[in-house]
Amino acid sequence: MAEMLVEIFSDGACSGNPGPGGWGTVLRYNGHYKELSGYAAETTNNRMELSGALAGLRALKRPCRVRLTTDSQYLKKGMTEWLDGWLKKGWMNSQKKPVANRDLWEELLEQQKIHQIEWCWVKGHAGHAENERCDELARLAISNARRNE
Repeated sequence: MAEMLVEIFSDGACSGNPGPGGWGTVLRYNGHYKELSGYAAETTNNRMELSGALAGLRALKRPCRVRLTTDSQYLKKGMTEWLDGWLKKGWMNSQKKPVANRDLWEELLEQQKIHQIEWCWVKGHAGHAENERCDELARLAISNARRNE
């Protein structure tokens, strides 16, 4: 595994849940920054949280050591606590229902096979600069899409 450490910060937002949604991602490596964002017309906040993380991981051109920081307990716990159980139960959750957003979880699992990912959580809207920027990018994606509709 490559020794380079890439920091990825991601966030998702939804105007209504479900409703129009956006995600924002900031990548940082060796003093360089890259910002990404995207929009979905009808989605959920959780889907946007996962989409932001995936966008950051997809942007990497080779296997990396990654510190991925999110304010989503859903994302962090899904990847660090719940995933093994879902796999053992055939993608069923603790309520014996199909796991929501399975397509995105499966892609995150594939990304985790490529990269060495450390999943970190920060409290949202608490002054963490990169998390605040990701939130801003997600909300801008929603407002820009609405303006263009």
